[in-house]
Amino acid sequence: MQLLSGKGKSLLCAFAASVVSVSAFAQAWPTGTVTVVVPWPPGGPSDIAARPFAKSLTGSLGQTFVIDNRAGGGGNIGSAAVARAKPDGQTLLVTSSAPIVINPSLYKNMTFDPLKDLAPISNLLRVPLVLVANPSVPAKNLKELIAHIQSKQGKFSFGSSGSGTPQHLTGELFNSVLKLDMVHVPYKGSAPAIADLLGGHIPIMFDSTIAIMPHIKSGKVVPIAVTGAKRSPLLPDVPTFAELGQPTLESYAWYGLFAPAKTPKDVIAKINAETVKFMKSPEFEKIRAETGSEFVGDTPENFGKFVQVESIKWGKVVKSSGATVD
Repeated sequence: MQLLSGKGKSLLCAFAASVVSVSAFAQAWPTGTVTVVVPWPPGGPSDIAARPFAKSLTGSLGQTFVIDNRAGGGGNIGSAAVARAKPDGQTLLVTSSAPIVINPSLYKNMTFDPLKDLAPISNLLRVPLVLVANPSVPAKNLKELIAHIQSKQGKFSFGSSGSGTPQHLTGELFNSVLKLDMVHVPYKGSAPAIADLLGGHIPIMFDSTIAIMPHIKSGKVVPIAVTGAKRSPLLPDVPTFAELGQPTLESYAWYGLFAPAKTPKDVIAKINAETVKFMKSPEFEKIRAETGSEFVGDTPENFGKFVQVESIKWGKVVKSSGATVD
């Protein structure tokens, strides 16, 4: 048996030390306060997942997890800050899909590449959107609505919570697939868009079950169809677009957890394990039930594949619609 030279022994020791170092680093995570950046204003849908997540991991791991709502630029500002952060697991991102899979196609001057500069950890929530109409619209189902829109010959509008949001792009997908000619009316958030929908200033909009359910329950808006692959447990009597012959209109508002790229895989694995554990807790089960989300806790690898597919899908929608915000 050939013995290692002095130089060979040194290299072997250095390699072993590096392996031990990485393993110890993963075991030590978190090493102090963890900042969870939410690139949206406080109180938004991303907070619904982020704040319970931070509270739970603070309790289970003995280190403080703080929420940093760093809004602006359609989610780009806060997301870019995480992409540039030290890749040690001490800075995380909880965001909706927009800055990850829509903005790269929508904004001409992105300061970061979400697919290269962020490491997927797990999906947290995935909720279907609902197409809803003001009761004054003479349509109670999809067939009647399409006929009414076509009769307006380009003078029919739809609202959304903002340019580049899943709500906006789902409306554009609806426009494209059904060969309609609706005009988009963007708002700064769901609340003002819903207010104008209730007031009759816009006739229809797509929004998440999180935002629109109270108004469906009160009868102030009429649900036409949901974008999920199956009916929402919150709206068991409302058909999916797939049931109505339009399976390509499947879409979701989803909210995921990310870290800076190059974060050690052992650290990513530990964060993922703690996240999935939290997602199986009674507290999060209640959140899922209230929002109509299915369980979407997954491995970083599977979540990464999902993000890739979503990026391609929404990139095509942005291109075909000609949407831009720059």
